[in-house]
Amino acid sequence: MSEVVVAKRYADALYQLGLEKNTLDQLVKEFRVVQEVFNKNKQLETFLMHPKIDNVEKKQLITKVFQGIQADIINTIKLLVERRRIKALSNIIVSFIQLVNDAKGIADATVYSVRELTDVEKTELQQTFAKRIGKTAINLKNIVDPSIIGGIKIRVGNTIYDGTISGKLDRILKRIVSTN
Repeated sequence: MSEVVVAKRYADALYQLGLEKNTLDQLVKEFRVVQEVFNKNKQLETFLMHPKIDNVEKKQLITKVFQGIQADIINTIKLLVERRRIKALSNIIVSFIQLVNDAKGIADATVYSVRELTDVEKTELQQTFAKRIGKTAINLKNIVDPSIIGGIKIRVGNTIYDGTISGKLDRILKRIVSTN
């Protein structure tokens, strides 16, 4: 079974559990923390995947590292370790957050700009793009990228809205090359 299919099944089970317990928002927050821990500590995943390290030792580490995180999340991570599927955790988190966001009419978006956007600018973008894509709200993450020269680029799911100077220059260059 593919990792994506496995991730969706775990995410769906966690979603149903969160729905029953009314803990979806808390699960999203804590899954983001878990994701951040794994992103910053690549050795953690390596340790949890190592075939010669006993699962009891791995589970003890999970309990210690994720102290304060909901039991449902910790138990899921331990189950993934037991079943040697810890690699799927990242996809599970993404799928879970997507399920919660879809149910609430929320989209995650990343905006690339030359400088950090002000709160007013972020709010304006959130309102404008929420209407444009038919969502009630947008979670906006701002990434500063000086290579775009000016303007902004917004990525919502698999769609990119490019209003950058570098993007416009690239499109002009492609038109010039294609006409020759």
